[in-house]
Amino acid sequence: MLIIADSGSTKTDWFVVKNNEIIRTFRSQGINPFHQDAHEIRHTLNEEVLGKMSEDILSPDLKIAFYGSGCTVEKIPVMQQILADEFSLPLQNVEVAGDLLGAARAVCGHESGIACILGTGANSCLYDGKDITSNIPPLGYILGDEGSGAVLGKRFMNGIFKGWIPERIKTMYLEETNQTYSNVISKVYTQPLANRYLATVSKFVGAHIEEKSLQKLVKDNFSDFMKYNILPYNEIRKIGFVGSVASVFSDILTEVCNEYGFEVSRIDQSPVAGLLDYYSKLNVK
Repeated sequence: MLIIADSGSTKTDWFVVKNNEIIRTFRSQGINPFHQDAHEIRHTLNEEVLGKMSEDILSPDLKIAFYGSGCTVEKIPVMQQILADEFSLPLQNVEVAGDLLGAARAVCGHESGIACILGTGANSCLYDGKDITSNIPPLGYILGDEGSGAVLGKRFMNGIFKGWIPERIKTMYLEETNQTYSNVISKVYTQPLANRYLATVSKFVGAHIEEKSLQKLVKDNFSDFMKYNILPYNEIRKIGFVGSVASVFSDILTEVCNEYGFEVSRIDQSPVAGLLDYYSKLNVK
């Protein structure tokens, strides 16, 4: 039995796998060892995870693969020990890694390639089929994160209020979302998690992607991602993506990648399907 966990700061998706098939899925709040202490993580596991596991799942031969944001080199041993303790497993049955390695295994498997995450934020890496060998720092949505939902939202807001996106789209957006200029400024500059707020613009853009100005907005965002985050790797031309923004705008993303001479291996909203393929080839069941 194998449990694959895909964790972010807001939610963790848990997948119970038997014989290479998902037999159970559920969601808990996010687990991020960079922002949470051991007590908080143990509490979440006991209150929201372990109670949903039957005895046949919680067997001594259970293996866990936990991929999460905040799982830095320093935090991986901490998270590994917590999971081993709470699931009553030996350390060797628990693997903990960052979300970028999870994305790389999902889209590249056991082959070399470039793996990317395009969701609220953005990230990328060069992968040799086993390890991440290079990572251009994404820098976050203020200094970087080209291609992300947050940057898409930032550019969209700039466009509707400075006038280079048509007035009718501005009116449509403000009416559909029941917002005003003052609301937007307040949410971006005075309230927490502005990046998540800006990323919600992706839903509106996706719903109205037939608009030429919005197509250009998305394409330019992806083009900057390729220029500043992917071309510097300069070693390989096979690329894959996970994340909501990559998935929603997959046609435009594929077009941009092809224009830059890259072959797209796969685009998935979640890494779980690719991770199932990865572990099936390792005969982890």
